[in-house]
Amino acid sequence: MNIGLADWRLPVSGRDAIYLAAEVGVEGIQLDLGGPGRSPWLDNPQTLKAISEALTETQVHLLAVSANVLNDIGLCAEPASSASREVRNIISRAIDTADTLGAGLVFFPSFRRSEITNQTELVRTAEVLHWACSQALQRGLLLATENVLNPDNLLKLIRMVNSANFRVVLDTGNPLKVGQSPLGVVKVAANLIAPQIHIKVMDENSPLTCSDQIILDVINSLNNKESFVSTLVLENDYRDGVISRLKSDICWLKKYAIRPSVTQNRCGGSELMQKYDG
Repeated sequence: MNIGLADWRLPVSGRDAIYLAAEVGVEGIQLDLGGPGRSPWLDNPQTLKAISEALTETQVHLLAVSANVLNDIGLCAEPASSASREVRNIISRAIDTADTLGAGLVFFPSFRRSEITNQTELVRTAEVLHWACSQALQRGLLLATENVLNPDNLLKLIRMVNSANFRVVLDTGNPLKVGQSPLGVVKVAANLIAPQIHIKVMDENSPLTCSDQIILDVINSLNNKESFVSTLVLENDYRDGVISRLKSDICWLKKYAIRPSVTQNRCGGSELMQKYDG
């Protein structure tokens, strides 16, 4: 497995996040589409050019594009409403951007205003995701959801979307926050889990330690089920700029999750890291 980062959990975004990913020695990165109160829009022509140049220069692989701004709008907005039209516009922009930049995956979170809390919201979300899957399929992209549905409702959502390119972004921390286990997701959707999973713990500002056994259990379970997961994306919160903690988490994954028989790598500093550790 490879290791990746999510730029919305870093002290920098976009092009600068790509350079930081290269600096700390990971293979890939997920980028946020951006929006009000977030990073600049990723599909701005100048931003797209800068991103493409950074990816080429660093050889960091663009893993996915996420539209986190949907959490501010409501993926399950009432059909034909202005919010619903805005949702579809954002989805189209995210798919276009992923295609332009060469990402193989685009995904949409269901938290806050997009959280699925009842049957009506489940049906509305499935309808939007089914439409989105058809748009992504035309570009040869996988499309995924990230949510905290219990296994039964997750299975319902999968069946309602009913699309060959539909996947689930597995997160090791989010289910724990609502009293569930990420192993439940593996149990019902192992063959539909996106090739990139999010690695984090309940206290997202704490470093990974051997007490975080659930992460290793999830990876072992995925291996046993011969899933297609290829990248572990760190999604703890590093926005405070303490890159030494990010570096430590990378080392932990390399020692215990990727090459468990190899002794722990030494974690050194660098000029760029010192800039953020400040």
